[in-house]
Amino acid sequence: MLVTVALFVAMDTVAKHLTALYPVPQVVWARFVFHTLLIGLWLAPRMRLTMVTRRPGLQFLRSSLLLMTTILFFSGLQILPMAESAAMLQVGPLIITALSVPLLGEQVGIRRWMGVIAGFTGALLIIRPGSEAMQIAILLPLAAAVSNALYQITTRILSRSDTTMTILFYTPLIGALLMSAAVPLFWITPDASGWATMALLGLLGGVSHFTLIKAFSAAPAATVAPFGYSSLIWATLSGLVFFGDFPDIWTIFGALVIAGSGLYILHREHVRKRDD
Repeated sequence: MLVTVALFVAMDTVAKHLTALYPVPQVVWARFVFHTLLIGLWLAPRMRLTMVTRRPGLQFLRSSLLLMTTILFFSGLQILPMAESAAMLQVGPLIITALSVPLLGEQVGIRRWMGVIAGFTGALLIIRPGSEAMQIAILLPLAAAVSNALYQITTRILSRSDTTMTILFYTPLIGALLMSAAVPLFWITPDASGWATMALLGLLGGVSHFTLIKAFSAAPAATVAPFGYSSLIWATLSGLVFFGDFPDIWTIFGALVIAGSGLYILHREHVRKRDD
């Protein structure tokens, strides 16, 4: 999960750079198409076996959730600083913890529920509803956090029935097909550097989703998800180094509250496992 987080922040950094040059739908298209090409080349020798899934409907839903997450988050990145976008996306693990009860049948105690509530309080500190500082754009990464949580929950469910390679094959497929149909409406022809950067975006997306699938195949969602908070550090550094952005005090405080609540949830998970 820690490797996954580092790769995702690198991908987001590349995406933010590209959204300053190309329309968001074209950047999303590049992310999925090059991801699909990478996976196709890698899995070509065993494609026939890889394509067999026991739950095609759930594969379609999962891929669609990833597409929705990417559109929402890249749209937010185009407007917002890296750290602020990353902080809002980190509400996702709290949502995963909450949804792991009805969707995964996992147990979440009262102390972890308190951690979830504290995390959402941190999100409100960043959003600051009703204040002059609130930007409607901040709701984009928040919506992305919701769809991303559902995407990761679906990943966990699929790992029980399909192999890692099958899940990896279907991950970008729906996004690539849908965005290929839509991208002619927004197309700006890239130069050589633009093509190379778009290819890099897809490469980072492909590798990061492989490590994500492996993480959720190896441990319960409530245990794996809190490690995603390490992205707050890397996103802040990336925003400062590449874009000259530094979060304000409310964003920093809210992010710390969110991260602290996630780490507390992780601690309670370890206590529960030890008691069992």
